[in-house]
Amino acid sequence: MVEAVIVSTARSPIGRAFKGSLAAMRADELAVQMVRAALDRVPELDPRDVVDLMLGCGLPGGEQGWNMGRNVAVMLGHDHLPGTTVTRYCSSSLQTTRMAFHAIRAGDGDAYISAGVEAVSRFGAGTSDEIPGHDVKSPRFANAEARTTARGLPGAPSWTDPREDGRIPDVYISMGQTAENVQQVLGMSRAEQDEFAVRSQNLAEAQIASGFWAREITPVTLADGTVVSKDDGPRAGVTLDAVAGLQPVFRADGTVTAGNACPLNDGAAAVVVMSDTKAKNLGLTPLARIVSTAVTALSPEIMGLGPVEAIPAALRSAGMSLEDIDLFEINEAFAVQALGSAQLLGIPIDKLNVNGGAIAVGHPFGMTGARITATLINSLQWHDRQFGVESMCVGGGMGMAMVLERLS
Repeated sequence: MVEAVIVSTARSPIGRAFKGSLAAMRADELAVQMVRAALDRVPELDPRDVVDLMLGCGLPGGEQGWNMGRNVAVMLGHDHLPGTTVTRYCSSSLQTTRMAFHAIRAGDGDAYISAGVEAVSRFGAGTSDEIPGHDVKSPRFANAEARTTARGLPGAPSWTDPREDGRIPDVYISMGQTAENVQQVLGMSRAEQDEFAVRSQNLAEAQIASGFWAREITPVTLADGTVVSKDDGPRAGVTLDAVAGLQPVFRADGTVTAGNACPLNDGAAAVVVMSDTKAKNLGLTPLARIVSTAVTALSPEIMGLGPVEAIPAALRSAGMSLEDIDLFEINEAFAVQALGSAQLLGIPIDKLNVNGGAIAVGHPFGMTGARITATLINSLQWHDRQFGVESMCVGGGMGMAMVLERLS
């Protein structure tokens, strides 16, 4: 059977939304630089042999509208290259990699570009309250606590399905409210969440110093010629006392704070995926093989637990078990959901996000899938491991996962 392999990756630094290093960059401009960089790393590949450019974007509208995938292809000077824009919110660019994987397995083509981008700074809102899915003040979230469901998970509170009494639930309720719902389901303490968040920051700080993160970052050149080469998010010297002093953001009596959740961000990433036969014919040594992927769904009110079903589904497809996996990268949308998902699955903490995660480096929605792919490959190389899993929860109540095997 033909295999799908990853031959190059490129990911931008991640900027803090509205006030960070990439705030002035349009999403398409960010994506163009990363797709160009990913292609430049495989000069043996003729761009005319690329079948499609598939771009993930969590919230495609405004400047991120008008089928940005095609716009990026034309901006690159590749008028011959088709382009499409795909949204699966937080996993949009894992979805585009899944599409490339399926197309190659089906024999529909030998080379694809999977990319992702989000420029939250350019939404035109100015505050997170105006970003879809983050409006904590909207009346439509008034019953968010009452709408919590665990769908059979341990510690679940009782609830009434809003579909049973004629109400239609808002699928894209506040992501912070869903994190508080997960906390109610799991009973995870504020201290556990803060400790995990501090771990993320401290690990990221240590790995910045070691050179790990610089290996995967492709610098971005701004319009004025300024070069950005570092993530804005990681903070040096983060302590538990400092994080423990922050106030809850979404509920007065809640546990989710700015310190144990990811920030809002800007960034882009790209992955070149091709068949193993094409890579061999070009004399390329692939970075990794895509072993399997999976997408699952659960109640939108507890979307943060998406990895709990997605990871086992991907492993079943691969004919593997948790014990076969050396490293796990679960997107840290919130400490409670990333750590909670790992605990429910029995993932050892020493295999989870071992270089820090999105609480430190950030989570530009459409970029995250491709960014974590780059990070997972980097981590497997850095720590000399073979198999890894990438996973994330997805707004709207879904989970996605991918199993990778390092090849070089």
